[in-house]
Amino acid sequence: MLAALERQIFDFLGYQWAPILANFLHIIVVILGLFGTIQYRPRYIVVYSIWTALWVAWNVFIFCFYLEVGGLSKDSDLMTFNISMHRSWWREHGPGCVRKELTAAASKSQDDRTYISVTGCIVDFQYLEVIHSSFQILLSLIGFVYACYVISIFTEDEDT
Repeated sequence: MLAALERQIFDFLGYQWAPILANFLHIIVVILGLFGTIQYRPRYIVVYSIWTALWVAWNVFIFCFYLEVGGLSKDSDLMTFNISMHRSWWREHGPGCVRKELTAAASKSQDDRTYISVTGCIVDFQYLEVIHSSFQILLSLIGFVYACYVISIFTEDEDT
C-alpha cells in the first residue's frame, strides 16, 4: 500500500492522469483485500487477486511504454489522456539532474513557453519508471500468492 501511495504522489506531481486513476483503483482494491482478510470474506480477496493480475498487466504496459517496446513512445501524451503535455516527474527531477529553464527569445510576451533542459542525471527517468513498475509487479506477485493462500485457508475453515 505504501509503494502505491508513493507512486501516486509522483504521478500527481507529473500530472499523469492514466497512472493516477490506476493507482487510485489499486489503493481501493488493496483496502478491500485487507478488509476481506480481516473480516474473513474470501470473495473480497478473490476480487483482490483478480485485480492483482490486472495490476501486473498495467505495470507490464508501463514497463513497455517507457522502454518504447512495440511502437509505444515515452514522448506521447498517452499517460495524460492527450489533455496536456506533462511527462513523468522523474524526467526533470531525477537523482543528480540539473534542470535549466530557457524562455523562447522570439517573443517578449509573459505567456511564452518555457523550454527545459535537463542534464547530468545519474539514472534516466525511463529507467526509474521501469524500476517502479518492476517493484509493483514483485509486490503484486507476492500479494497474489498470499491472497491464494488466505483463500485456501478460509475455504478449508468453511468446509470443516
